[in-house]
Amino acid sequence: MALDLRRAQWRKSTFSGPEDNCVEVASNLSGIRAVRDSKNPTGPALVFSSSAWTMFLTGITDGTLDV
Repeated sequence: MALDLRRAQWRKSTFSGPEDNCVEVASNLSGIRAVRDSKNPTGPALVFSSSAWTMFLTGITDGTLDV
């Protein structure tokens, strides 16, 4: 299933430097979060449900997710 990400508003973390070696996230799309590589903005994106993205961020923040 292909999603239309043309309306996605991509942003990098404020912790990212000026290089293009970053992950960008689009959070303006209803019910999903999209993630892409800033070096390849026209390439593929990973898409997560909003709840899965929240669980990921919570796990990173509280240390229960070891990446």
